Amino acid sequence: MAVFAFAAAGHADELSDIQAQAKQLREQNQAMTKRLADLEKRQQKLEQPQAQAAQPHINPADAMAADLPYKAALKAPAPVNDDLCWHGVCLYGNIDMGLNYQNHGAPLSPMAVGPLDYLVSKNSNGSYFGAGPNQLSTSVIALRGKQEIADNLYAVFNLQALFDPASGTSSNGVGSVFQNNGLSLTQQNAYSDSSKAGQMFNNAAYFGISSPTYGTLTMGRQSTLSSDLVTNYDALGGSNAWSVLTYQGANGGGGDTEDRVYDNSFEYRLNVGPVRLAVETQLRNGGNSGTGNAFEGDIGFDYMGFSMDFNGGKIYDAVSAAPLSAAQVTALSTATFGCSLGCVAGTVSDNTLFQVGAKYTIGAFKFFAGYERIDFANPSNPLLPGAFLAGGYNVSNPNNTNFTTDKILQTVWVGARYSVRADLDLTAAYYHENQNSFIIGNGSNPTGTCNTVVSAGCSGSLDAVSFVADWRFARHFDAYAGVMWSQVQNGLANGFALANGLPGATGNKASAFDPGVGLRYQF
Repeated sequence: MAVFAFAAAGHADELSDIQAQAKQLREQNQAMTKRLADLEKRQQKLEQPQAQAAQPHINPADAMAADLPYKAALKAPAPVNDDLCWHGVCLYGNIDMGLNYQNHGAPLSPMAVGPLDYLVSKNSNGSYFGAGPNQLSTSVIALRGKQEIADNLYAVFNLQALFDPASGTSSNGVGSVFQNNGLSLTQQNAYSDSSKAGQMFNNAAYFGISSPTYGTLTMGRQSTLSSDLVTNYDALGGSNAWSVLTYQGANGGGGDTEDRVYDNSFEYRLNVGPVRLAVETQLRNGGNSGTGNAFEGDIGFDYMGFSMDFNGGKIYDAVSAAPLSAAQVTALSTATFGCSLGCVAGTVSDNTLFQVGAKYTIGAFKFFAGYERIDFANPSNPLLPGAFLAGGYNVSNPNNTNFTTDKILQTVWVGARYSVRADLDLTAAYYHENQNSFIIGNGSNPTGTCNTVVSAGCSGSLDAVSFVADWRFARHFDAYAGVMWSQVQNGLANGFALANGLPGATGNKASAFDPGVGLRYQF
């Protein structure tokens, strides 16, 4: 019993010691937990200013936030996608309308793609103030689709219809030319020849197959590679009112605007790393048609914010349409061919072109530049009276002998865009064209050496300067204001009302400016 009593007393002392140690450890743990919490709070306070200092300073007005990776990571969340799409088929477009003033212009056309004389033109004369449709861009309603038909292989299509929002009329450049047949310069309204001639899908109607690995093949009616280059490398690409390259269209059409969009065309594009390759052809209609064979090829690349493309091509039986004179209209009464929708005059040529474009993005700035050279020669396949044009029109008076010696037209352009804020861009551009002196078929420059306004074959130049402010004040909507001053002189001013186109006029140059404002809705 004494032994058991001793053992019990020993266990009691041990239990008491353990309980005391456990209590001490719990108190120490509570103290450590409290101290750890205090340290974590102090750490957070100390780390917060360091983290803010470590972040790069991002100007919230920087519209080029996607250009650099560190900026992209700090961009605001993307807005909810409200594209009008269903099963890979999307409805999209834009509507562009405003007011425009011209110190020298012509009345509004309900049909032309550029429905006013935004660029100084032959019939630019009196002042104009009124509706200014399609200033910053051409209004369009369109459908596009992309559907996967096999692993990593897609079917694609695109249908585009350009229109004039002031009249609701489908864009019809050749129709606007036809409207002015037989009229003097002082009686004409604005007109501009175009590849858009009132077709249902006057800008694009193509389909094809696309693979990220093997490239994209499309066929149908689609823009030329030359048109894509001048649009992508022009600071104001797409603006009828303030881009020379867009308004006159001939630069994108390899010399004639009717070839800015190819019919019967096949195009193949392939990207290999930073390099892109493309080829395109238009196959002729056959017979007496202004849709001739055409071939173009392009190579370009992207590197560290810098992009560059080179393009070359050959276009046969290119047609530049113009209104018939009063005498030519009278002569149509005895013509042995029909004019289903209407007849126009046309200068026919085989054209050879070379283009190069470049642009560079750095922060909020983007710079653009380009050069184009076009050689116009008499056609190897002359067209006959009554030749067919796109849209159902005919050339009643084709001129196949305008270029006794080749005409060389060279164009240079530069531009810059500055994003003041994420929703505000300021853009400036300068354009210069010059042509050589060539022996023209009508005999007005027999030696090919003149440099005055007496002949369209004399050497001459065009200069234009533009400035545009574009404010995207709401989702899908932007407001804009812009102006372009343009001037032609010597051979490029021949026949202009402001130069020598009217009786008694003796000037050798013509100029105009066109300030305008407007709204654009994009969807």
